[in-house]
Amino acid sequence: MLRTLEIRDVLIIDRLSLGLGPGLNVLTGETGAGKSILLDALGFVLGWRGRADLVRAGAAQGEVVAVFDLEAEHPAHAVLAEAGIEAEEGEVILRRVNTADGRKTAWINDRRVTGEVLRDLSDALVELHGQHDDRGLLNPHGHRQLLDSFAGLDLSALRRAWRARAEAREALATAREALERAQVEEEYLRHAVTELDKLNPLPGEEATLDARRRLMQGAERIRADIGRAHGALSDGAEGAMRDALRWLEGASDKAEGRLDGAMAALGRALIELGEAVDGVEDALRGLDFNPAELEALEERLFAIRALARKHGVLPDDLGGFAEGLRGRLAAIDGGAAGLAKLQEAVTKADAAYTAEAAAVTQARTAAALRLDAAMAAELAPLKMERAVFTTEIAGGEAGPEGVDNVTFTVATNPGAPAGALNRIASGGELSRFLLALKVCLMGDSPGMTMIFDEIDRGVGGATADAVGRRLKSLSDRAQVLVVTHSPQVAAKGAHHWQVSKRIENGATLSSVVTLSSDERVEEIARMLAGDTVTDAAREAARALLR
Repeated sequence: MLRTLEIRDVLIIDRLSLGLGPGLNVLTGETGAGKSILLDALGFVLGWRGRADLVRAGAAQGEVVAVFDLEAEHPAHAVLAEAGIEAEEGEVILRRVNTADGRKTAWINDRRVTGEVLRDLSDALVELHGQHDDRGLLNPHGHRQLLDSFAGLDLSALRRAWRARAEAREALATAREALERAQVEEEYLRHAVTELDKLNPLPGEEATLDARRRLMQGAERIRADIGRAHGALSDGAEGAMRDALRWLEGASDKAEGRLDGAMAALGRALIELGEAVDGVEDALRGLDFNPAELEALEERLFAIRALARKHGVLPDDLGGFAEGLRGRLAAIDGGAAGLAKLQEAVTKADAAYTAEAAAVTQARTAAALRLDAAMAAELAPLKMERAVFTTEIAGGEAGPEGVDNVTFTVATNPGAPAGALNRIASGGELSRFLLALKVCLMGDSPGMTMIFDEIDRGVGGATADAVGRRLKSLSDRAQVLVVTHSPQVAAKGAHHWQVSKRIENGATLSSVVTLSSDERVEEIARMLAGDTVTDAAREAARALLR
């Protein structure tokens, strides 16, 4: 519910604070007094598109603040939660500023927000209905949702079927594209796999071959040095040490133990020397190779490196790369079977969606008949008993909400062609159509503030009274704010404000005052009689209020 509307320096309003109540709130006043300015200001703070020159002449900026009370289950909470904003104690405060140079800034609960967030929230808070309303009932794009709300349809199963259908089709399309790409390169894949299988490179093999190659390339120089060392050890050092040991052993009997340590050391040295000779001989044997072996080694090493460069991978990754190519070939070989399974899944998903969509279409068709009957009952008291309202359902493009296009049409006279509401009905007729439709669709607007801008234009007498009764009926279930020129409608209000103009310091300003019971009599009498208010007009006003 809209609780407070505060306006500062907007058009001809310098300062205004309007406290609204539940039920039917009516705004009356002379033509040009500024009633529409209030709606312009409210539309501005709600983020609606409107006139650009809102700032009052001479002011630096215009500002509008709107305070709404939210019930616990109000749909606006979901919009606030998505924007990361909390509604403290069930209250939401909208504030928007327009500077003289045209810059606009908006806040929700003191948090700066974009115009998109503001409009999303306003859609959950306020409905505007009038002859120029292209956001609500006159917008054909919203008629299907309105009919679904009237019917109480649960579209969750249909939406799940749509998602499953879309996912199945996407999976099939992806598999087809992958198979087509693979088939284009099938010849390359088979050649590459054959080449890799023939070479069969092993992880780490390239490094091993490279080390072996470098060793073999330097083997001649290394072998010559090692050979000379082997000769020195085996022919010179070892023989000399054995001769020395033999001579010491011959003299040891007469040395009285003085040679025992030296002889033991020579024995150990001979053992170490023998191990050194054996190691050198092993190294010499390891350096023995056939030149043809080096040629074969280099041929394999270069082949591995060439394949790695060709495929843009490291030599050690050739094995894994080959496995990937084999997998792509397997996908080609088994592609037909895989596509058949995916096609079967698409067929099942299509059938499930079609069944759900058909059930929704059937429910919409039944609801359309009920809505048409309800509209016929509402139009008769509004002096439009000859008009025919029809909810048309036609086949459309499949989507998550089904395959139906829904349009509200009207024929104002029997035999006349039916058409869209805003193209067929005149101004007064359109107002009454919108009111009747809103009464029938009231179930779709829980917790909304509904604004009717001169929806009673062009009607009077009993018809205006019927309009007022329906507005009063709507206000029993939601807050209603109506701008009216009809005394019959004004008399039904639970709260009544008068909008007027005044001249102050040479400037035209608009003001709004709450009317007491006696003041309401005078205002409604003025609406009945015009400039000269008579006692008869006052009595008629009292009768309307009673």
